[in-house]
Amino acid sequence: MSNLVKEFNDYRSKMNEKLLADNNKIVKRIFNLDTNAYTEGVLDVRTKELLGLVASTVLRCDDCVKYHLENCHKEGISKEEMMEAMGIATLVGGTIVIPHLRRAYEFWEELSPPPPEGGANEVNNANQGLNSN
Repeated sequence: MSNLVKEFNDYRSKMNEKLLADNNKIVKRIFNLDTNAYTEGVLDVRTKELLGLVASTVLRCDDCVKYHLENCHKEGISKEEMMEAMGIATLVGGTIVIPHLRRAYEFWEELSPPPPEGGANEVNNANQGLNSN
């Protein structure tokens, strides 16, 4: 996991713990509602996460965008699917969301690092050499 992703998750976890420790009923209910809204229903989780990503982008909430990007990644959404959704978000939100699009793209790259130099074949060849005696 990259530093960008780790720092975001560490900060989010730390601050969520503090917010929930204050035992504010309204805050706890909103957290609960948010968690339950993205569970499987008539719409699958992938669709709900893409909807959350688009809405978060249009609302220009970078933390929300990062949260939904990571969940989209965990749900197996491809870069192409994510970018199509972000294209809709940019269309709806206008050019003011382009800086958020840039940061979203950077975060997605951190979630999906490129394969090692030489690609998968070089790694497979190296592994085969280790396994042959």
